[in-house]
Amino acid sequence: MSAIGTDVIHVKRIENLPCELQRNFTLMRDLDNRTEEKKGEIDKLAEEYIANVKNLASEQRVEHLQKIQNAYSKCKEFSDDKVQLAMQTYEMVDKHIRRLDADLARFENELKEKLEVSYDSTDGRGLKKNDVRGLREKRGSRGRGRKGSDEDSPRKKKMKNSPDLSDALLPMQPSDVLDMPVDPNEPTYCLCHQVSYGEMIGCDNPDCPIEWFHFACVDLATKPKGKWFCPRCTQDRKKK
Repeated sequence: MSAIGTDVIHVKRIENLPCELQRNFTLMRDLDNRTEEKKGEIDKLAEEYIANVKNLASEQRVEHLQKIQNAYSKCKEFSDDKVQLAMQTYEMVDKHIRRLDADLARFENELKEKLEVSYDSTDGRGLKKNDVRGLREKRGSRGRGRKGSDEDSPRKKKMKNSPDLSDALLPMQPSDVLDMPVDPNEPTYCLCHQVSYGEMIGCDNPDCPIEWFHFACVDLATKPKGKWFCPRCTQDRKKK
């Protein structure tokens, strides 16, 4: 898929998001209003009961208390609906983010493949095969929000010493796009303790403390056939 095609997918996938968010927020506001109205009804019923409790017969007291109970139940129903809607909204936004992460990963790989072809045709002045492989595996060792700086890495220093390579890479750095700030509440996975992005695989050990892993972090290119166990669980199984 071309870079232009990837950009079109980005636009198509998020262009409806504002409308969906507006709809959900409108519904939540409506639930808020209905909850407040019901709370006012509860207060009114409670005041009436307290003011007239001495003059009410036993059956009337039960009937009045039942009205209050019904109003409370309805109020709780509205609140539960609002919570569910809020969770759906969060999951909807999170789903779009994951899709964009996957598309950005594919876009990054496409750029690297183009660089590889370009450098292989520069009569030895370009990137060596080991360096190309290092670029391809950079995503697995990086993760969003990693510590350290590329300025201190051996690969970065090597790039600085090569004018041709620096000039080719500086205009486009797709990795910088993936280093965007992430939601601190978003769960992390894998040995790198980063958020979900790209292709991931689940460990078949039901007691695995991590569960999900990025392909690059566990040296996978495709999903293996049969059961798969993460490096830690594999070591634990060998010890038993």
